[in-house]
Amino acid sequence: MSLTAERLDRIQPSLTIAISTVARRMIAEGKNVISLSQGEPDFDTPRNIKDAAIRALENGETKYTDVSGTQTLRKAVAEKFRRDSGIDYKPEEIIVSTGAKQVLFNCMVATLNPGDEVVIPSPCWVSYPDIVTLADGKPVLVPCGQNNGFRLRAEDLEAAITPKTRWFMLNNPCNPTGAAYSADDLKPICEVLMRHPHVWVLTDDIYDKLAYNGFKPGTIVAVEPRLKDRTLTVHGVSKSYAMTGWRIGFAGGPVALIKAMDKLQSQSTSNPNSIAQAAAAEALLGPQDTVEAMRAVFEQRRDMVVEMLNRAPGMQCGTPDGAFYVYPSIHGCIGKTSKGGVAIKDDEAFALTLLAEEGVATVHGAAFCYPGYIRISYANATEELKEACIRIQRFCQGLH
Repeated sequence: MSLTAERLDRIQPSLTIAISTVARRMIAEGKNVISLSQGEPDFDTPRNIKDAAIRALENGETKYTDVSGTQTLRKAVAEKFRRDSGIDYKPEEIIVSTGAKQVLFNCMVATLNPGDEVVIPSPCWVSYPDIVTLADGKPVLVPCGQNNGFRLRAEDLEAAITPKTRWFMLNNPCNPTGAAYSADDLKPICEVLMRHPHVWVLTDDIYDKLAYNGFKPGTIVAVEPRLKDRTLTVHGVSKSYAMTGWRIGFAGGPVALIKAMDKLQSQSTSNPNSIAQAAAAEALLGPQDTVEAMRAVFEQRRDMVVEMLNRAPGMQCGTPDGAFYVYPSIHGCIGKTSKGGVAIKDDEAFALTLLAEEGVATVHGAAFCYPGYIRISYANATEELKEACIRIQRFCQGLH
């Protein structure tokens, strides 16, 4: 008899974390590895946010809080949504969790019944399909081609919806591609959703502060307020405020849904970390100049990485509108052999051989349900990124 539950056989460990773990092990062994596999800003958490955490410690804010988060933080989240997205949420329509990933997990486990379908544009973040599967749902992947900037077309969403569709899940800007949707881009998608009142909407907007060349990502409820009573708007402090390890994510949605997620959270983790909540409130309500400073650096890095990757033989890299990833095609490299004699039969072989021969960790496209590509995070230090791109160019030049 197996020790593990059958449901665990339906999923796999997060491949982005798995590859980062291999890279860290190689570094510990003394190997010269540059890891571009994890979406983690290289910047330190801003000083004012760290100071808020220290004050919370000194003030004894070390006790349990409400499961859904402190009133202070939920009010701060409501203010953030109002200020940045033009959406009005009351504190009772907000839940705070241990990272945005727990928000997604809570939502799916609290709402899906066996066989319920969740429409997910792909390429997609590695955890979306597995979270749906773990919650007894069925991920329905809708391929979004590079020729449309990896963006979902309204007619493809319409074709994917069935009577069993429970949720439509959108990441804007998108991990892994950096594809983003303006308010105008979202209008035809909202029109489809208005025609299907049984479909709920989860919009993961965690990268919306990281957009470039003046691009402004839209969000579903701001574009179509009539969808508010069946939309969960997900966000967090990890990416924009360089707070990945603080583990604070949050969402706004209808009270009944928030209560269901709160009920589940009360029997799993209870409240998120109290000190991290105080820091997150300062992040959302305090000075925002550090966010813009980091965004400007990411934009410079994006431009450099795109330019250098497009000089690598067999690679083709578009310029994304947001997040801090590029998703270059490696179709021109597949079928070749590396300098070390390894056959590059697919994107996974490319990523593993690049790591072994040049010490650059990336994530293969199949992990994001869209093979033939690799994901590269440009959240690393600029000089490190430049060196990594030189190694990638050298690796591609050595393919024969």
